[in-house]
Amino acid sequence: MFKRFREDIDAFMARDPAARTRFEVALCYQGFHALLFYRLAHTLWQADWRLLARLVSSIGRWLTLIEIHPGAIIGERFVIDHGAGIVIGETSIIGDDVTLYQGVTLGGVSPSVNSQAQVDRKRHPTLGNDVIIGSGAQILGPITIGDCARVGANAVVHKDIPKGVTAVGIPARVVMPRDKTRAKEFVAYGEPVDGSPDPLLRTIEDLRQQVRTLMSKVEDLQNARPRGSNDDREPGDNGAPASVQTVVKEIMK
Repeated sequence: MFKRFREDIDAFMARDPAARTRFEVALCYQGFHALLFYRLAHTLWQADWRLLARLVSSIGRWLTLIEIHPGAIIGERFVIDHGAGIVIGETSIIGDDVTLYQGVTLGGVSPSVNSQAQVDRKRHPTLGNDVIIGSGAQILGPITIGDCARVGANAVVHKDIPKGVTAVGIPARVVMPRDKTRAKEFVAYGEPVDGSPDPLLRTIEDLRQQVRTLMSKVEDLQNARPRGSNDDREPGDNGAPASVQTVVKEIMK
């Protein structure tokens, strides 16, 4: 048990540059405190002392603002950074060396529970090893997040995420393919480090740039029109004013 606690503290030291000493982590880090309450509650849960396990879990939630169901399965060197508002559901499974940031939810999407079979079935996500989940991300349903995957801040994930990729957005989309040379590299908040944006946002920005370019060309053509010209006459043989025809030709270039 104490060996596991030392490994958990070392994991906080390795992934949080603000952590100066192990003693500081043990005394001041609510993520570590929540993990202590979970380890005790999970032991009671496995011993079939379910009510006492839930009581210990509730005390931990009250003190740390982090809710971890005692039935969840969490691996070694688990780090909760900042932590407030995290919710981890009963049938969640979390691998080794996983990092969660504040506001993350590992939730279920079952509409209602009216039988023991529904209670016992898998309702919550499974996270592989070395996974990083950014702040505010919502991982919902019995889906799998592959080893070394990253989920960006505020993403909403309803489908499986493959190994070693980065996913962002609502709903989450893969924006960075697997890079075997950097698969296990720690990335704070799970955000892409090479500036790769959400593909939808990139498309919108490209369209906005095209509109700005077209508007600039129209203004230049209007300013260059000589005074007294008949560009604004009623539609003639071609069915459109000369100024419109000029703009269309310029755009087509």
